[in-house]
Formats: sequence, structure tokens, C-alpha cells
Amino acid sequence: MRALVTRLDSFGDVLLAGPAVRAVAARADHVTLLCGPQGAPAARLLPGVDEVLVWESPWTGFRPPPVDRDDIDKLVASLDADAALVLTSFHQSPLPTALLLRLAGVPFVAADSEDHPGSLLDVRHHRAPHAHEAEAALELAEAAGFPRVDDGRLRVLPPPAADTLTGDGPYVVVHPGASVPARAWSPGRCAQAVRELTATGRHVVVSGGAGERDLTAYVAGGRALDLG
Repeated sequence: MRALVTRLDSFGDVLLAGPAVRAVAARADHVTLLCGPQGAPAARLLPGVDEVLVWESPWTGFRPPPVDRDDIDKLVASLDADAALVLTSFHQSPLPTALLLRLAGVPFVAADSEDHPGSLLDVRHHRAPHAHEAEAALELAEAAGFPRVDDGRLRVLPPPAADTLTGDGPYVVVHPGASVPARAWSPGRCAQAVRELTATGRHVVVSGGAGERDLTAYVAGGRALDLG
């Protein structure tokens, strides 16, 4: 069976799909992960993914592209799956993606949906209120016939060597930034985490982009390696 998992959001959202991807991979011969450009690096870190298909959708992200018929036709022509799992956050509708999957001839589509799906979904699942994203995706996978196969924790493939940035030995990364402020710990909590981790003897690295230098410097506090 060829399976398709879609998560069209950002890096963190794709990482949280990992446990559900592993559940699908345990039953499928080939797993394709369809994701957006922001999520592609995370998709390539997930165990169980055989192929990553990158597409920027007009209904996700902060600056979505306009609807382009040729672009959508190319995507539809590239999709080849016997079953698909459409993963979204609680406030997103899976139905635009489900429509494209139907146009591509995918015979079985499952998603969480509060809206009436018509013939777009074979499994219309209702996620539990306040469910963690990773757990909600796992519950959808189970409802679609892909039972969990492990403890459901987040996992990634071994990362590439980063000794030139992090120094020798194991390390813990603290990443204080987020694309949506509501998703982020406060700077004070992040700084406290760094203090407590370093107090136990752990080597801590604080990561962030060029626009977050003040934040990463504060969080690192002279105790951790600041890569901001």
C-alpha cells in the first residue's frame, strides 16, 4: 500500500506529525509526506518517510500564494496513493486538501473535520478538545486503521554532525522563538530552563534567527552557547 500523509504548515507542525507518520509507515509499503516549504526540512528528519513532496498551498501560512490552476494541476498529477491522512491544526479545514486528493484519484482519505465533508472524506474524525497536536494526529491515524506502534514520543533521524557549531559531546537545544507568540514560552521561562539544564552539567545551545539575537542572548545568559 502506498500511503500519503499531508501536513502543510511549518517546521514544528511537521515534527509533531512524526508519531502518526510512524504508525502509517508500519502498515504501508511506501509513505510520502506532502508538506509546505517551511516544513520540508523537518519532513526529511522523520523516521518512516520514504519521499517528501513539497508544495506551497494557497490556504496555509502567513503569506500564502495566490491560487494557480497550473500549479494545482501539477500537484494533482504528482499524487499517487492508496490512502491519505490529512493532518491539520484544530482551526484549519482539511477539505481543500481532501478535494485535491480526490481529484488525484486517492480512494481513501481520512481527516479531522467539524465541517460536513460530503464525499471528500472516508473517515471524518472528531479530535478531542484541547488534544496535543501529536496525540490528535495519532488518534486520527488509529481511526483510519493505522494503530500506534510505539510510545508515541517525538523522534527524528540522527542529525548531521554539528561539532563546528556546538562543540564536542552531546548537547541540548533551547529554541525560544516561535512563528506565533502564543506558542512560545516566555523569555524568562526559557532562561530558567537554561539555568536548570546547565546546573545539571548539560551542554546547552540556544538557537534562533538573526532577528532574535536579543532574545537568544537573554536566554543564553552567558551560561549557554548562543547561536542567535
